[in-house]
Amino acid sequence: MRAKDIMTANVVTISPEAEIAEIAQLLIDKNISGVPVVDANGRPVGMVSEGDLLQQAGLAGEARRSWWLRLVSTPEQDAKDFVKAHGRTAADIMTRNIVSIDENTVTTTIARLLEENRIKRVPVLRDGVLVGIVSRGNLLQALAGHRDDGPAAPTADDRTVRQAVYEALQGKGWTSHAATNVIVTDGVVELWGWVETEAERRAMIVAAEEVAGVQKVIDHLGAMPPGT
Repeated sequence: MRAKDIMTANVVTISPEAEIAEIAQLLIDKNISGVPVVDANGRPVGMVSEGDLLQQAGLAGEARRSWWLRLVSTPEQDAKDFVKAHGRTAADIMTRNIVSIDENTVTTTIARLLEENRIKRVPVLRDGVLVGIVSRGNLLQALAGHRDDGPAAPTADDRTVRQAVYEALQGKGWTSHAATNVIVTDGVVELWGWVETEAERRAMIVAAEEVAGVQKVIDHLGAMPPGT
């Protein structure tokens, strides 16, 4: 499998001017742990994670740094830490040197990149523009859903079916969770993510079943209390 087969396509993003409180609320509302920062052209310029927000809270409340940290630090690092501690926008606290991949990067390479760089997610780019994101969770979903005894290949290409399912789920009031992901193998659609009600779960399944080329829909959606 490649990045385009497992990535979350409907990516929530923020601008460099987004304020700290706004970012924190977004992560809570969308039930995600990180969000890409993009410029006006949709090109990623950084990433803000829960860790960045927590680090800011920790640094801001720190009276003074440990003596050994001061010993090995540099003026440049001290300046960066000050901005992270006192900054008010995504541009102030985001990780700038982000690792990215393209749509055709294979899953084994993605897994290695996440491990080597000790990161939880990687943006997927097409001509420099953000089109998706692959997280550790996406890789686990692909691994858990791998089947050797799947049904016969459908008339529509799996990737075409995947895009059609995404489009069928877009713009619906009951599909507000950014973590929803779709994986298609041999026409079998697997839905991953969270729902707040059983009605929402059933609506997502029915919407996927209506897409041409879908042979079967497998429900991996987890239950999440409303407003969580």
